[in-house]
Amino acid sequence: MPENLLPNPSTNPETLLPAEPEVTAALAADTPIASVVVAHPSSSLAWALLADEAWERGASLESYAYARVGYHRGLDALRRAGWRGAGPVPWSHEPNRGVLRALFALRRAAEAIGEAGEPERLTDFLDASDLEAIRALEG
Repeated sequence: MPENLLPNPSTNPETLLPAEPEVTAALAADTPIASVVVAHPSSSLAWALLADEAWERGASLESYAYARVGYHRGLDALRRAGWRGAGPVPWSHEPNRGVLRALFALRRAAEAIGEAGEPERLTDFLDASDLEAIRALEG
């Protein structure tokens, strides 16, 4: 009998990151994104927003660099929350959106700078995390 390759919730439980109330408060107060990053350098959400800001002004290489930092900060946060390299990271859980946004921004910028293979790997990572993430971020 072939092995079942579908994710098994019992072996790969959902990862739910903790909220970042200081980051969300700073963003709600319209604090400049760069200042939020300086105050909260471990926040993948802050780095993802900085990547988005660079992207919007056409700075794809800068966006890639910011998103890369957000991606690594997100991996650190996921691991601290018990993630072991696989399993769902639901978009519906608001604190997870920072890392998913960083993955999306890195995917977008990697494609723009011609990073071979990276966009596909990041698409796979996003889809394995939550099939709704890409649709939500593109929409």
